[in-house]
Amino acid sequence: MSSFRGDQVALSFHESCLRLSDVELLKGPFWLNDQIISFYFEYLEKMIFRDEEDLLFVSPEVTQCIRMVSEEEVGIFLEPLRASERSFIFFALNDNQIADQAGGSHWSLLVFSRPEMVFYHFDSSHNSNSDICRQFVTALKRALKCPKAQLRTGDCLQQSNGYDCGVHVLCTVDKVTQQIRKTGKIEGVKSARYDVIRAKREEILNIIIDLGGRIN
Repeated sequence: MSSFRGDQVALSFHESCLRLSDVELLKGPFWLNDQIISFYFEYLEKMIFRDEEDLLFVSPEVTQCIRMVSEEEVGIFLEPLRASERSFIFFALNDNQIADQAGGSHWSLLVFSRPEMVFYHFDSSHNSNSDICRQFVTALKRALKCPKAQLRTGDCLQQSNGYDCGVHVLCTVDKVTQQIRKTGKIEGVKSARYDVIRAKREEILNIIIDLGGRIN
């Protein structure tokens, strides 16, 4: 969809730049790309949780870079984000194995809870990213100074199609942050409902409009 109306800019928001081709992914049965996930993470950071320094939303681009470097180099990406000082850190995991190229076919969500010393993995496709997740957690433990942290599988609604994994990730982020605000931990968080999943694309389109962007 890169040729969509010359791929004009739909919204510039802090470090995020959405083009019309990105916005089109929200309108139909399409897999959400890095740009949409990054935008929503930045929206949460800058707008919804701007006064909550204990939450960190790591962009998919940074997450992919971390996956492709040695454990000794992970801190290069996390130290500027003050990750070791944050209580809860959100990562969108992608099954793409190519370092310098966007892509992949599945998203899942990994959240580190420092108060619980637990990494929670939420996967809407039968835990298909489990191997990637385990390798990623191993790489993170040193940089986050949590060598004894456990990895647990979180409650996650299973997707009913092959393209809504990114939507599931964003809805799960919402559920996890609600649980954190309510209890100060992630344990016990319940999965998003199907009606919430179905409404999420339109919700994000409305956010783009509210921020002064365009969707057509």
